[in-house]
Amino acid sequence: MNRIDRLTAILIQLQGKKIVKAAEIADRFNMSLRTVYRDVKALQEAGVPIGAEAGTGYYIVDGYHLPPVMFSKEEAAALLTGEKLMEQFSDHSNKKQFSLAMQKIRSVLRGTEKDYLESLDENIAVLRYRPKQVEEDNFPNRFLTDIQQALGMNQVLNMEYFSFQDEAATHRDVEPVGIFHMNQSWHLIAYCRLRQGYRDFRIDRIRKLNVTAISYKKDKHMSLQEYLQQQQKNHSGEATYLIKIAVDNDTMRYIREQKYYYGLMEEIVKGDKTELTFLQPSLGYFARWLIMFGNKINVIHPEELKTELKSLIMELHNHYL
Repeated sequence: MNRIDRLTAILIQLQGKKIVKAAEIADRFNMSLRTVYRDVKALQEAGVPIGAEAGTGYYIVDGYHLPPVMFSKEEAAALLTGEKLMEQFSDHSNKKQFSLAMQKIRSVLRGTEKDYLESLDENIAVLRYRPKQVEEDNFPNRFLTDIQQALGMNQVLNMEYFSFQDEAATHRDVEPVGIFHMNQSWHLIAYCRLRQGYRDFRIDRIRKLNVTAISYKKDKHMSLQEYLQQQQKNHSGEATYLIKIAVDNDTMRYIREQKYYYGLMEEIVKGDKTELTFLQPSLGYFARWLIMFGNKINVIHPEELKTELKSLIMELHNHYL
């Protein structure tokens, strides 16, 4: 990247945050702090009103904005891909907002970039299997934007949440900590005032939600990253089993990506069979997966897994007597 492009990129970075540390700029462009200071000084000499707070970082004085940013074809294609992903992996509220943002982005594209996007649009697809929603009115799945607002403004959320485990709906006041996407669903981590503790709420199980005018102190809670690290640490303390199985090679095509979800560690082809090694915390869970493959799979170890399979087979046998 030449210096002119880098100075423009630094200016855009400064406009993207209230305060930007010199170390952040150095990391992004893989350069020394000395070069950062020199580049910022060059921008100031060019008339850009950049302020600095000792020990904090740089900021652009309120009221200053760059002219409309132009996108390259590659950047426009990346945004189009993001739009396709949003259509499948976001809720109704965020899809609507992203669509409005994309309309604004398309409006500032040059004619060649617009033509380029139109030619790509029909040739990019994101596929996701989702069972038909039969309870759309009960679970409208349109609260992600409101939750993001509450996170940004430190506002308490009031919601009606349905727990499939308890098969009951409860009203909760929660202090949001963060959101993340996992296993086809968005999750809200929040401090629940009713339960007096942190809870994981599936956002698509929220029936009703309101952003209240009540604020809370964000610094009294752990961050989302700290919560997730704590959960990972808790799960890592659970008992795990090293499992090895032999699979007929002609059956491997039916396993495909499934093996990764069950903790695959190693895969070795030996003649007409493939040996797979897994690390798995639940023998029962793993056995129920294996049973669908019948005699096309042999358990090498542990013996406890064989016992678990025999128990499941006997259970099925007795069920259909």
